[in-house]
Amino acid sequence: MDERGAPLSLVVTGANRHDVTQLAPVLDALCVRRPVVRAGVLQHLCADAGFFGQPAEKAIRARHYTPHVRSRGEETHRRTKGHTPRRWIVEVAHSRFNRFRKLLVRYERLYRSYQALTMLAAASICFRKVNTTINIIYG
Repeated sequence: MDERGAPLSLVVTGANRHDVTQLAPVLDALCVRRPVVRAGVLQHLCADAGFFGQPAEKAIRARHYTPHVRSRGEETHRRTKGHTPRRWIVEVAHSRFNRFRKLLVRYERLYRSYQALTMLAAASICFRKVNTTINIIYG
């Protein structure tokens, strides 16, 4: 997710897979090109406590990100007025995906069908995030 809550990558796995095992595939499947990293400019990656540990940190640093992994307790203590923790952006994005009732309970047998539906939902979410001055449908 970017800072606005638009999905940048999508990987479909079984529900019994832990998030930290899918960190590298998610980072490798980014659909949006990253800006060219200049010397001295850091690109940050914020994550919750599920990504705490050496394997996750290695995967993050191998892709030239600066990891920021905080637990829930630490995040609430560092909150300042007007700034919500970045972890909430991902939770809001999950809520947006759950609004697509076809995705809420998975009835598709084929992996490809379910992945296509989630990509369609992600495209719809991204389309709603675009700021436009003209209504594209009605001109």
